[in-house]
Amino acid sequence: MLKPLGDRVIIEVAKEEEKTISGIVLPGSAQEKPQTGSVIAVGEGRVLENGSTVALSVQVGDTVLFEKYAGTEVKYDGKEYLVVKEHDIVAVID
Repeated sequence: MLKPLGDRVIIEVAKEEEKTISGIVLPGSAQEKPQTGSVIAVGEGRVLENGSTVALSVQVGDTVLFEKYAGTEVKYDGKEYLVVKEHDIVAVID
């Protein structure tokens, strides 16, 4: 499995519906980029100037909302993931 470094988080992006409410199928180019996903792995935390490490505020299994164009898309073992820094995560969804 991928292991993020520092204050990075690996997110499995939620799949968006490909149909509208009325049943019209949308092509991939017409769909908006999803902004929610499930945290798969977290790094050790952010290292401060004095050398101490601050733990991340998200945990594996959390469902999160992240900024629209944040992160780097990665394919690993046939699945697509998004690697983002913690500050790109806007909220944890309960």
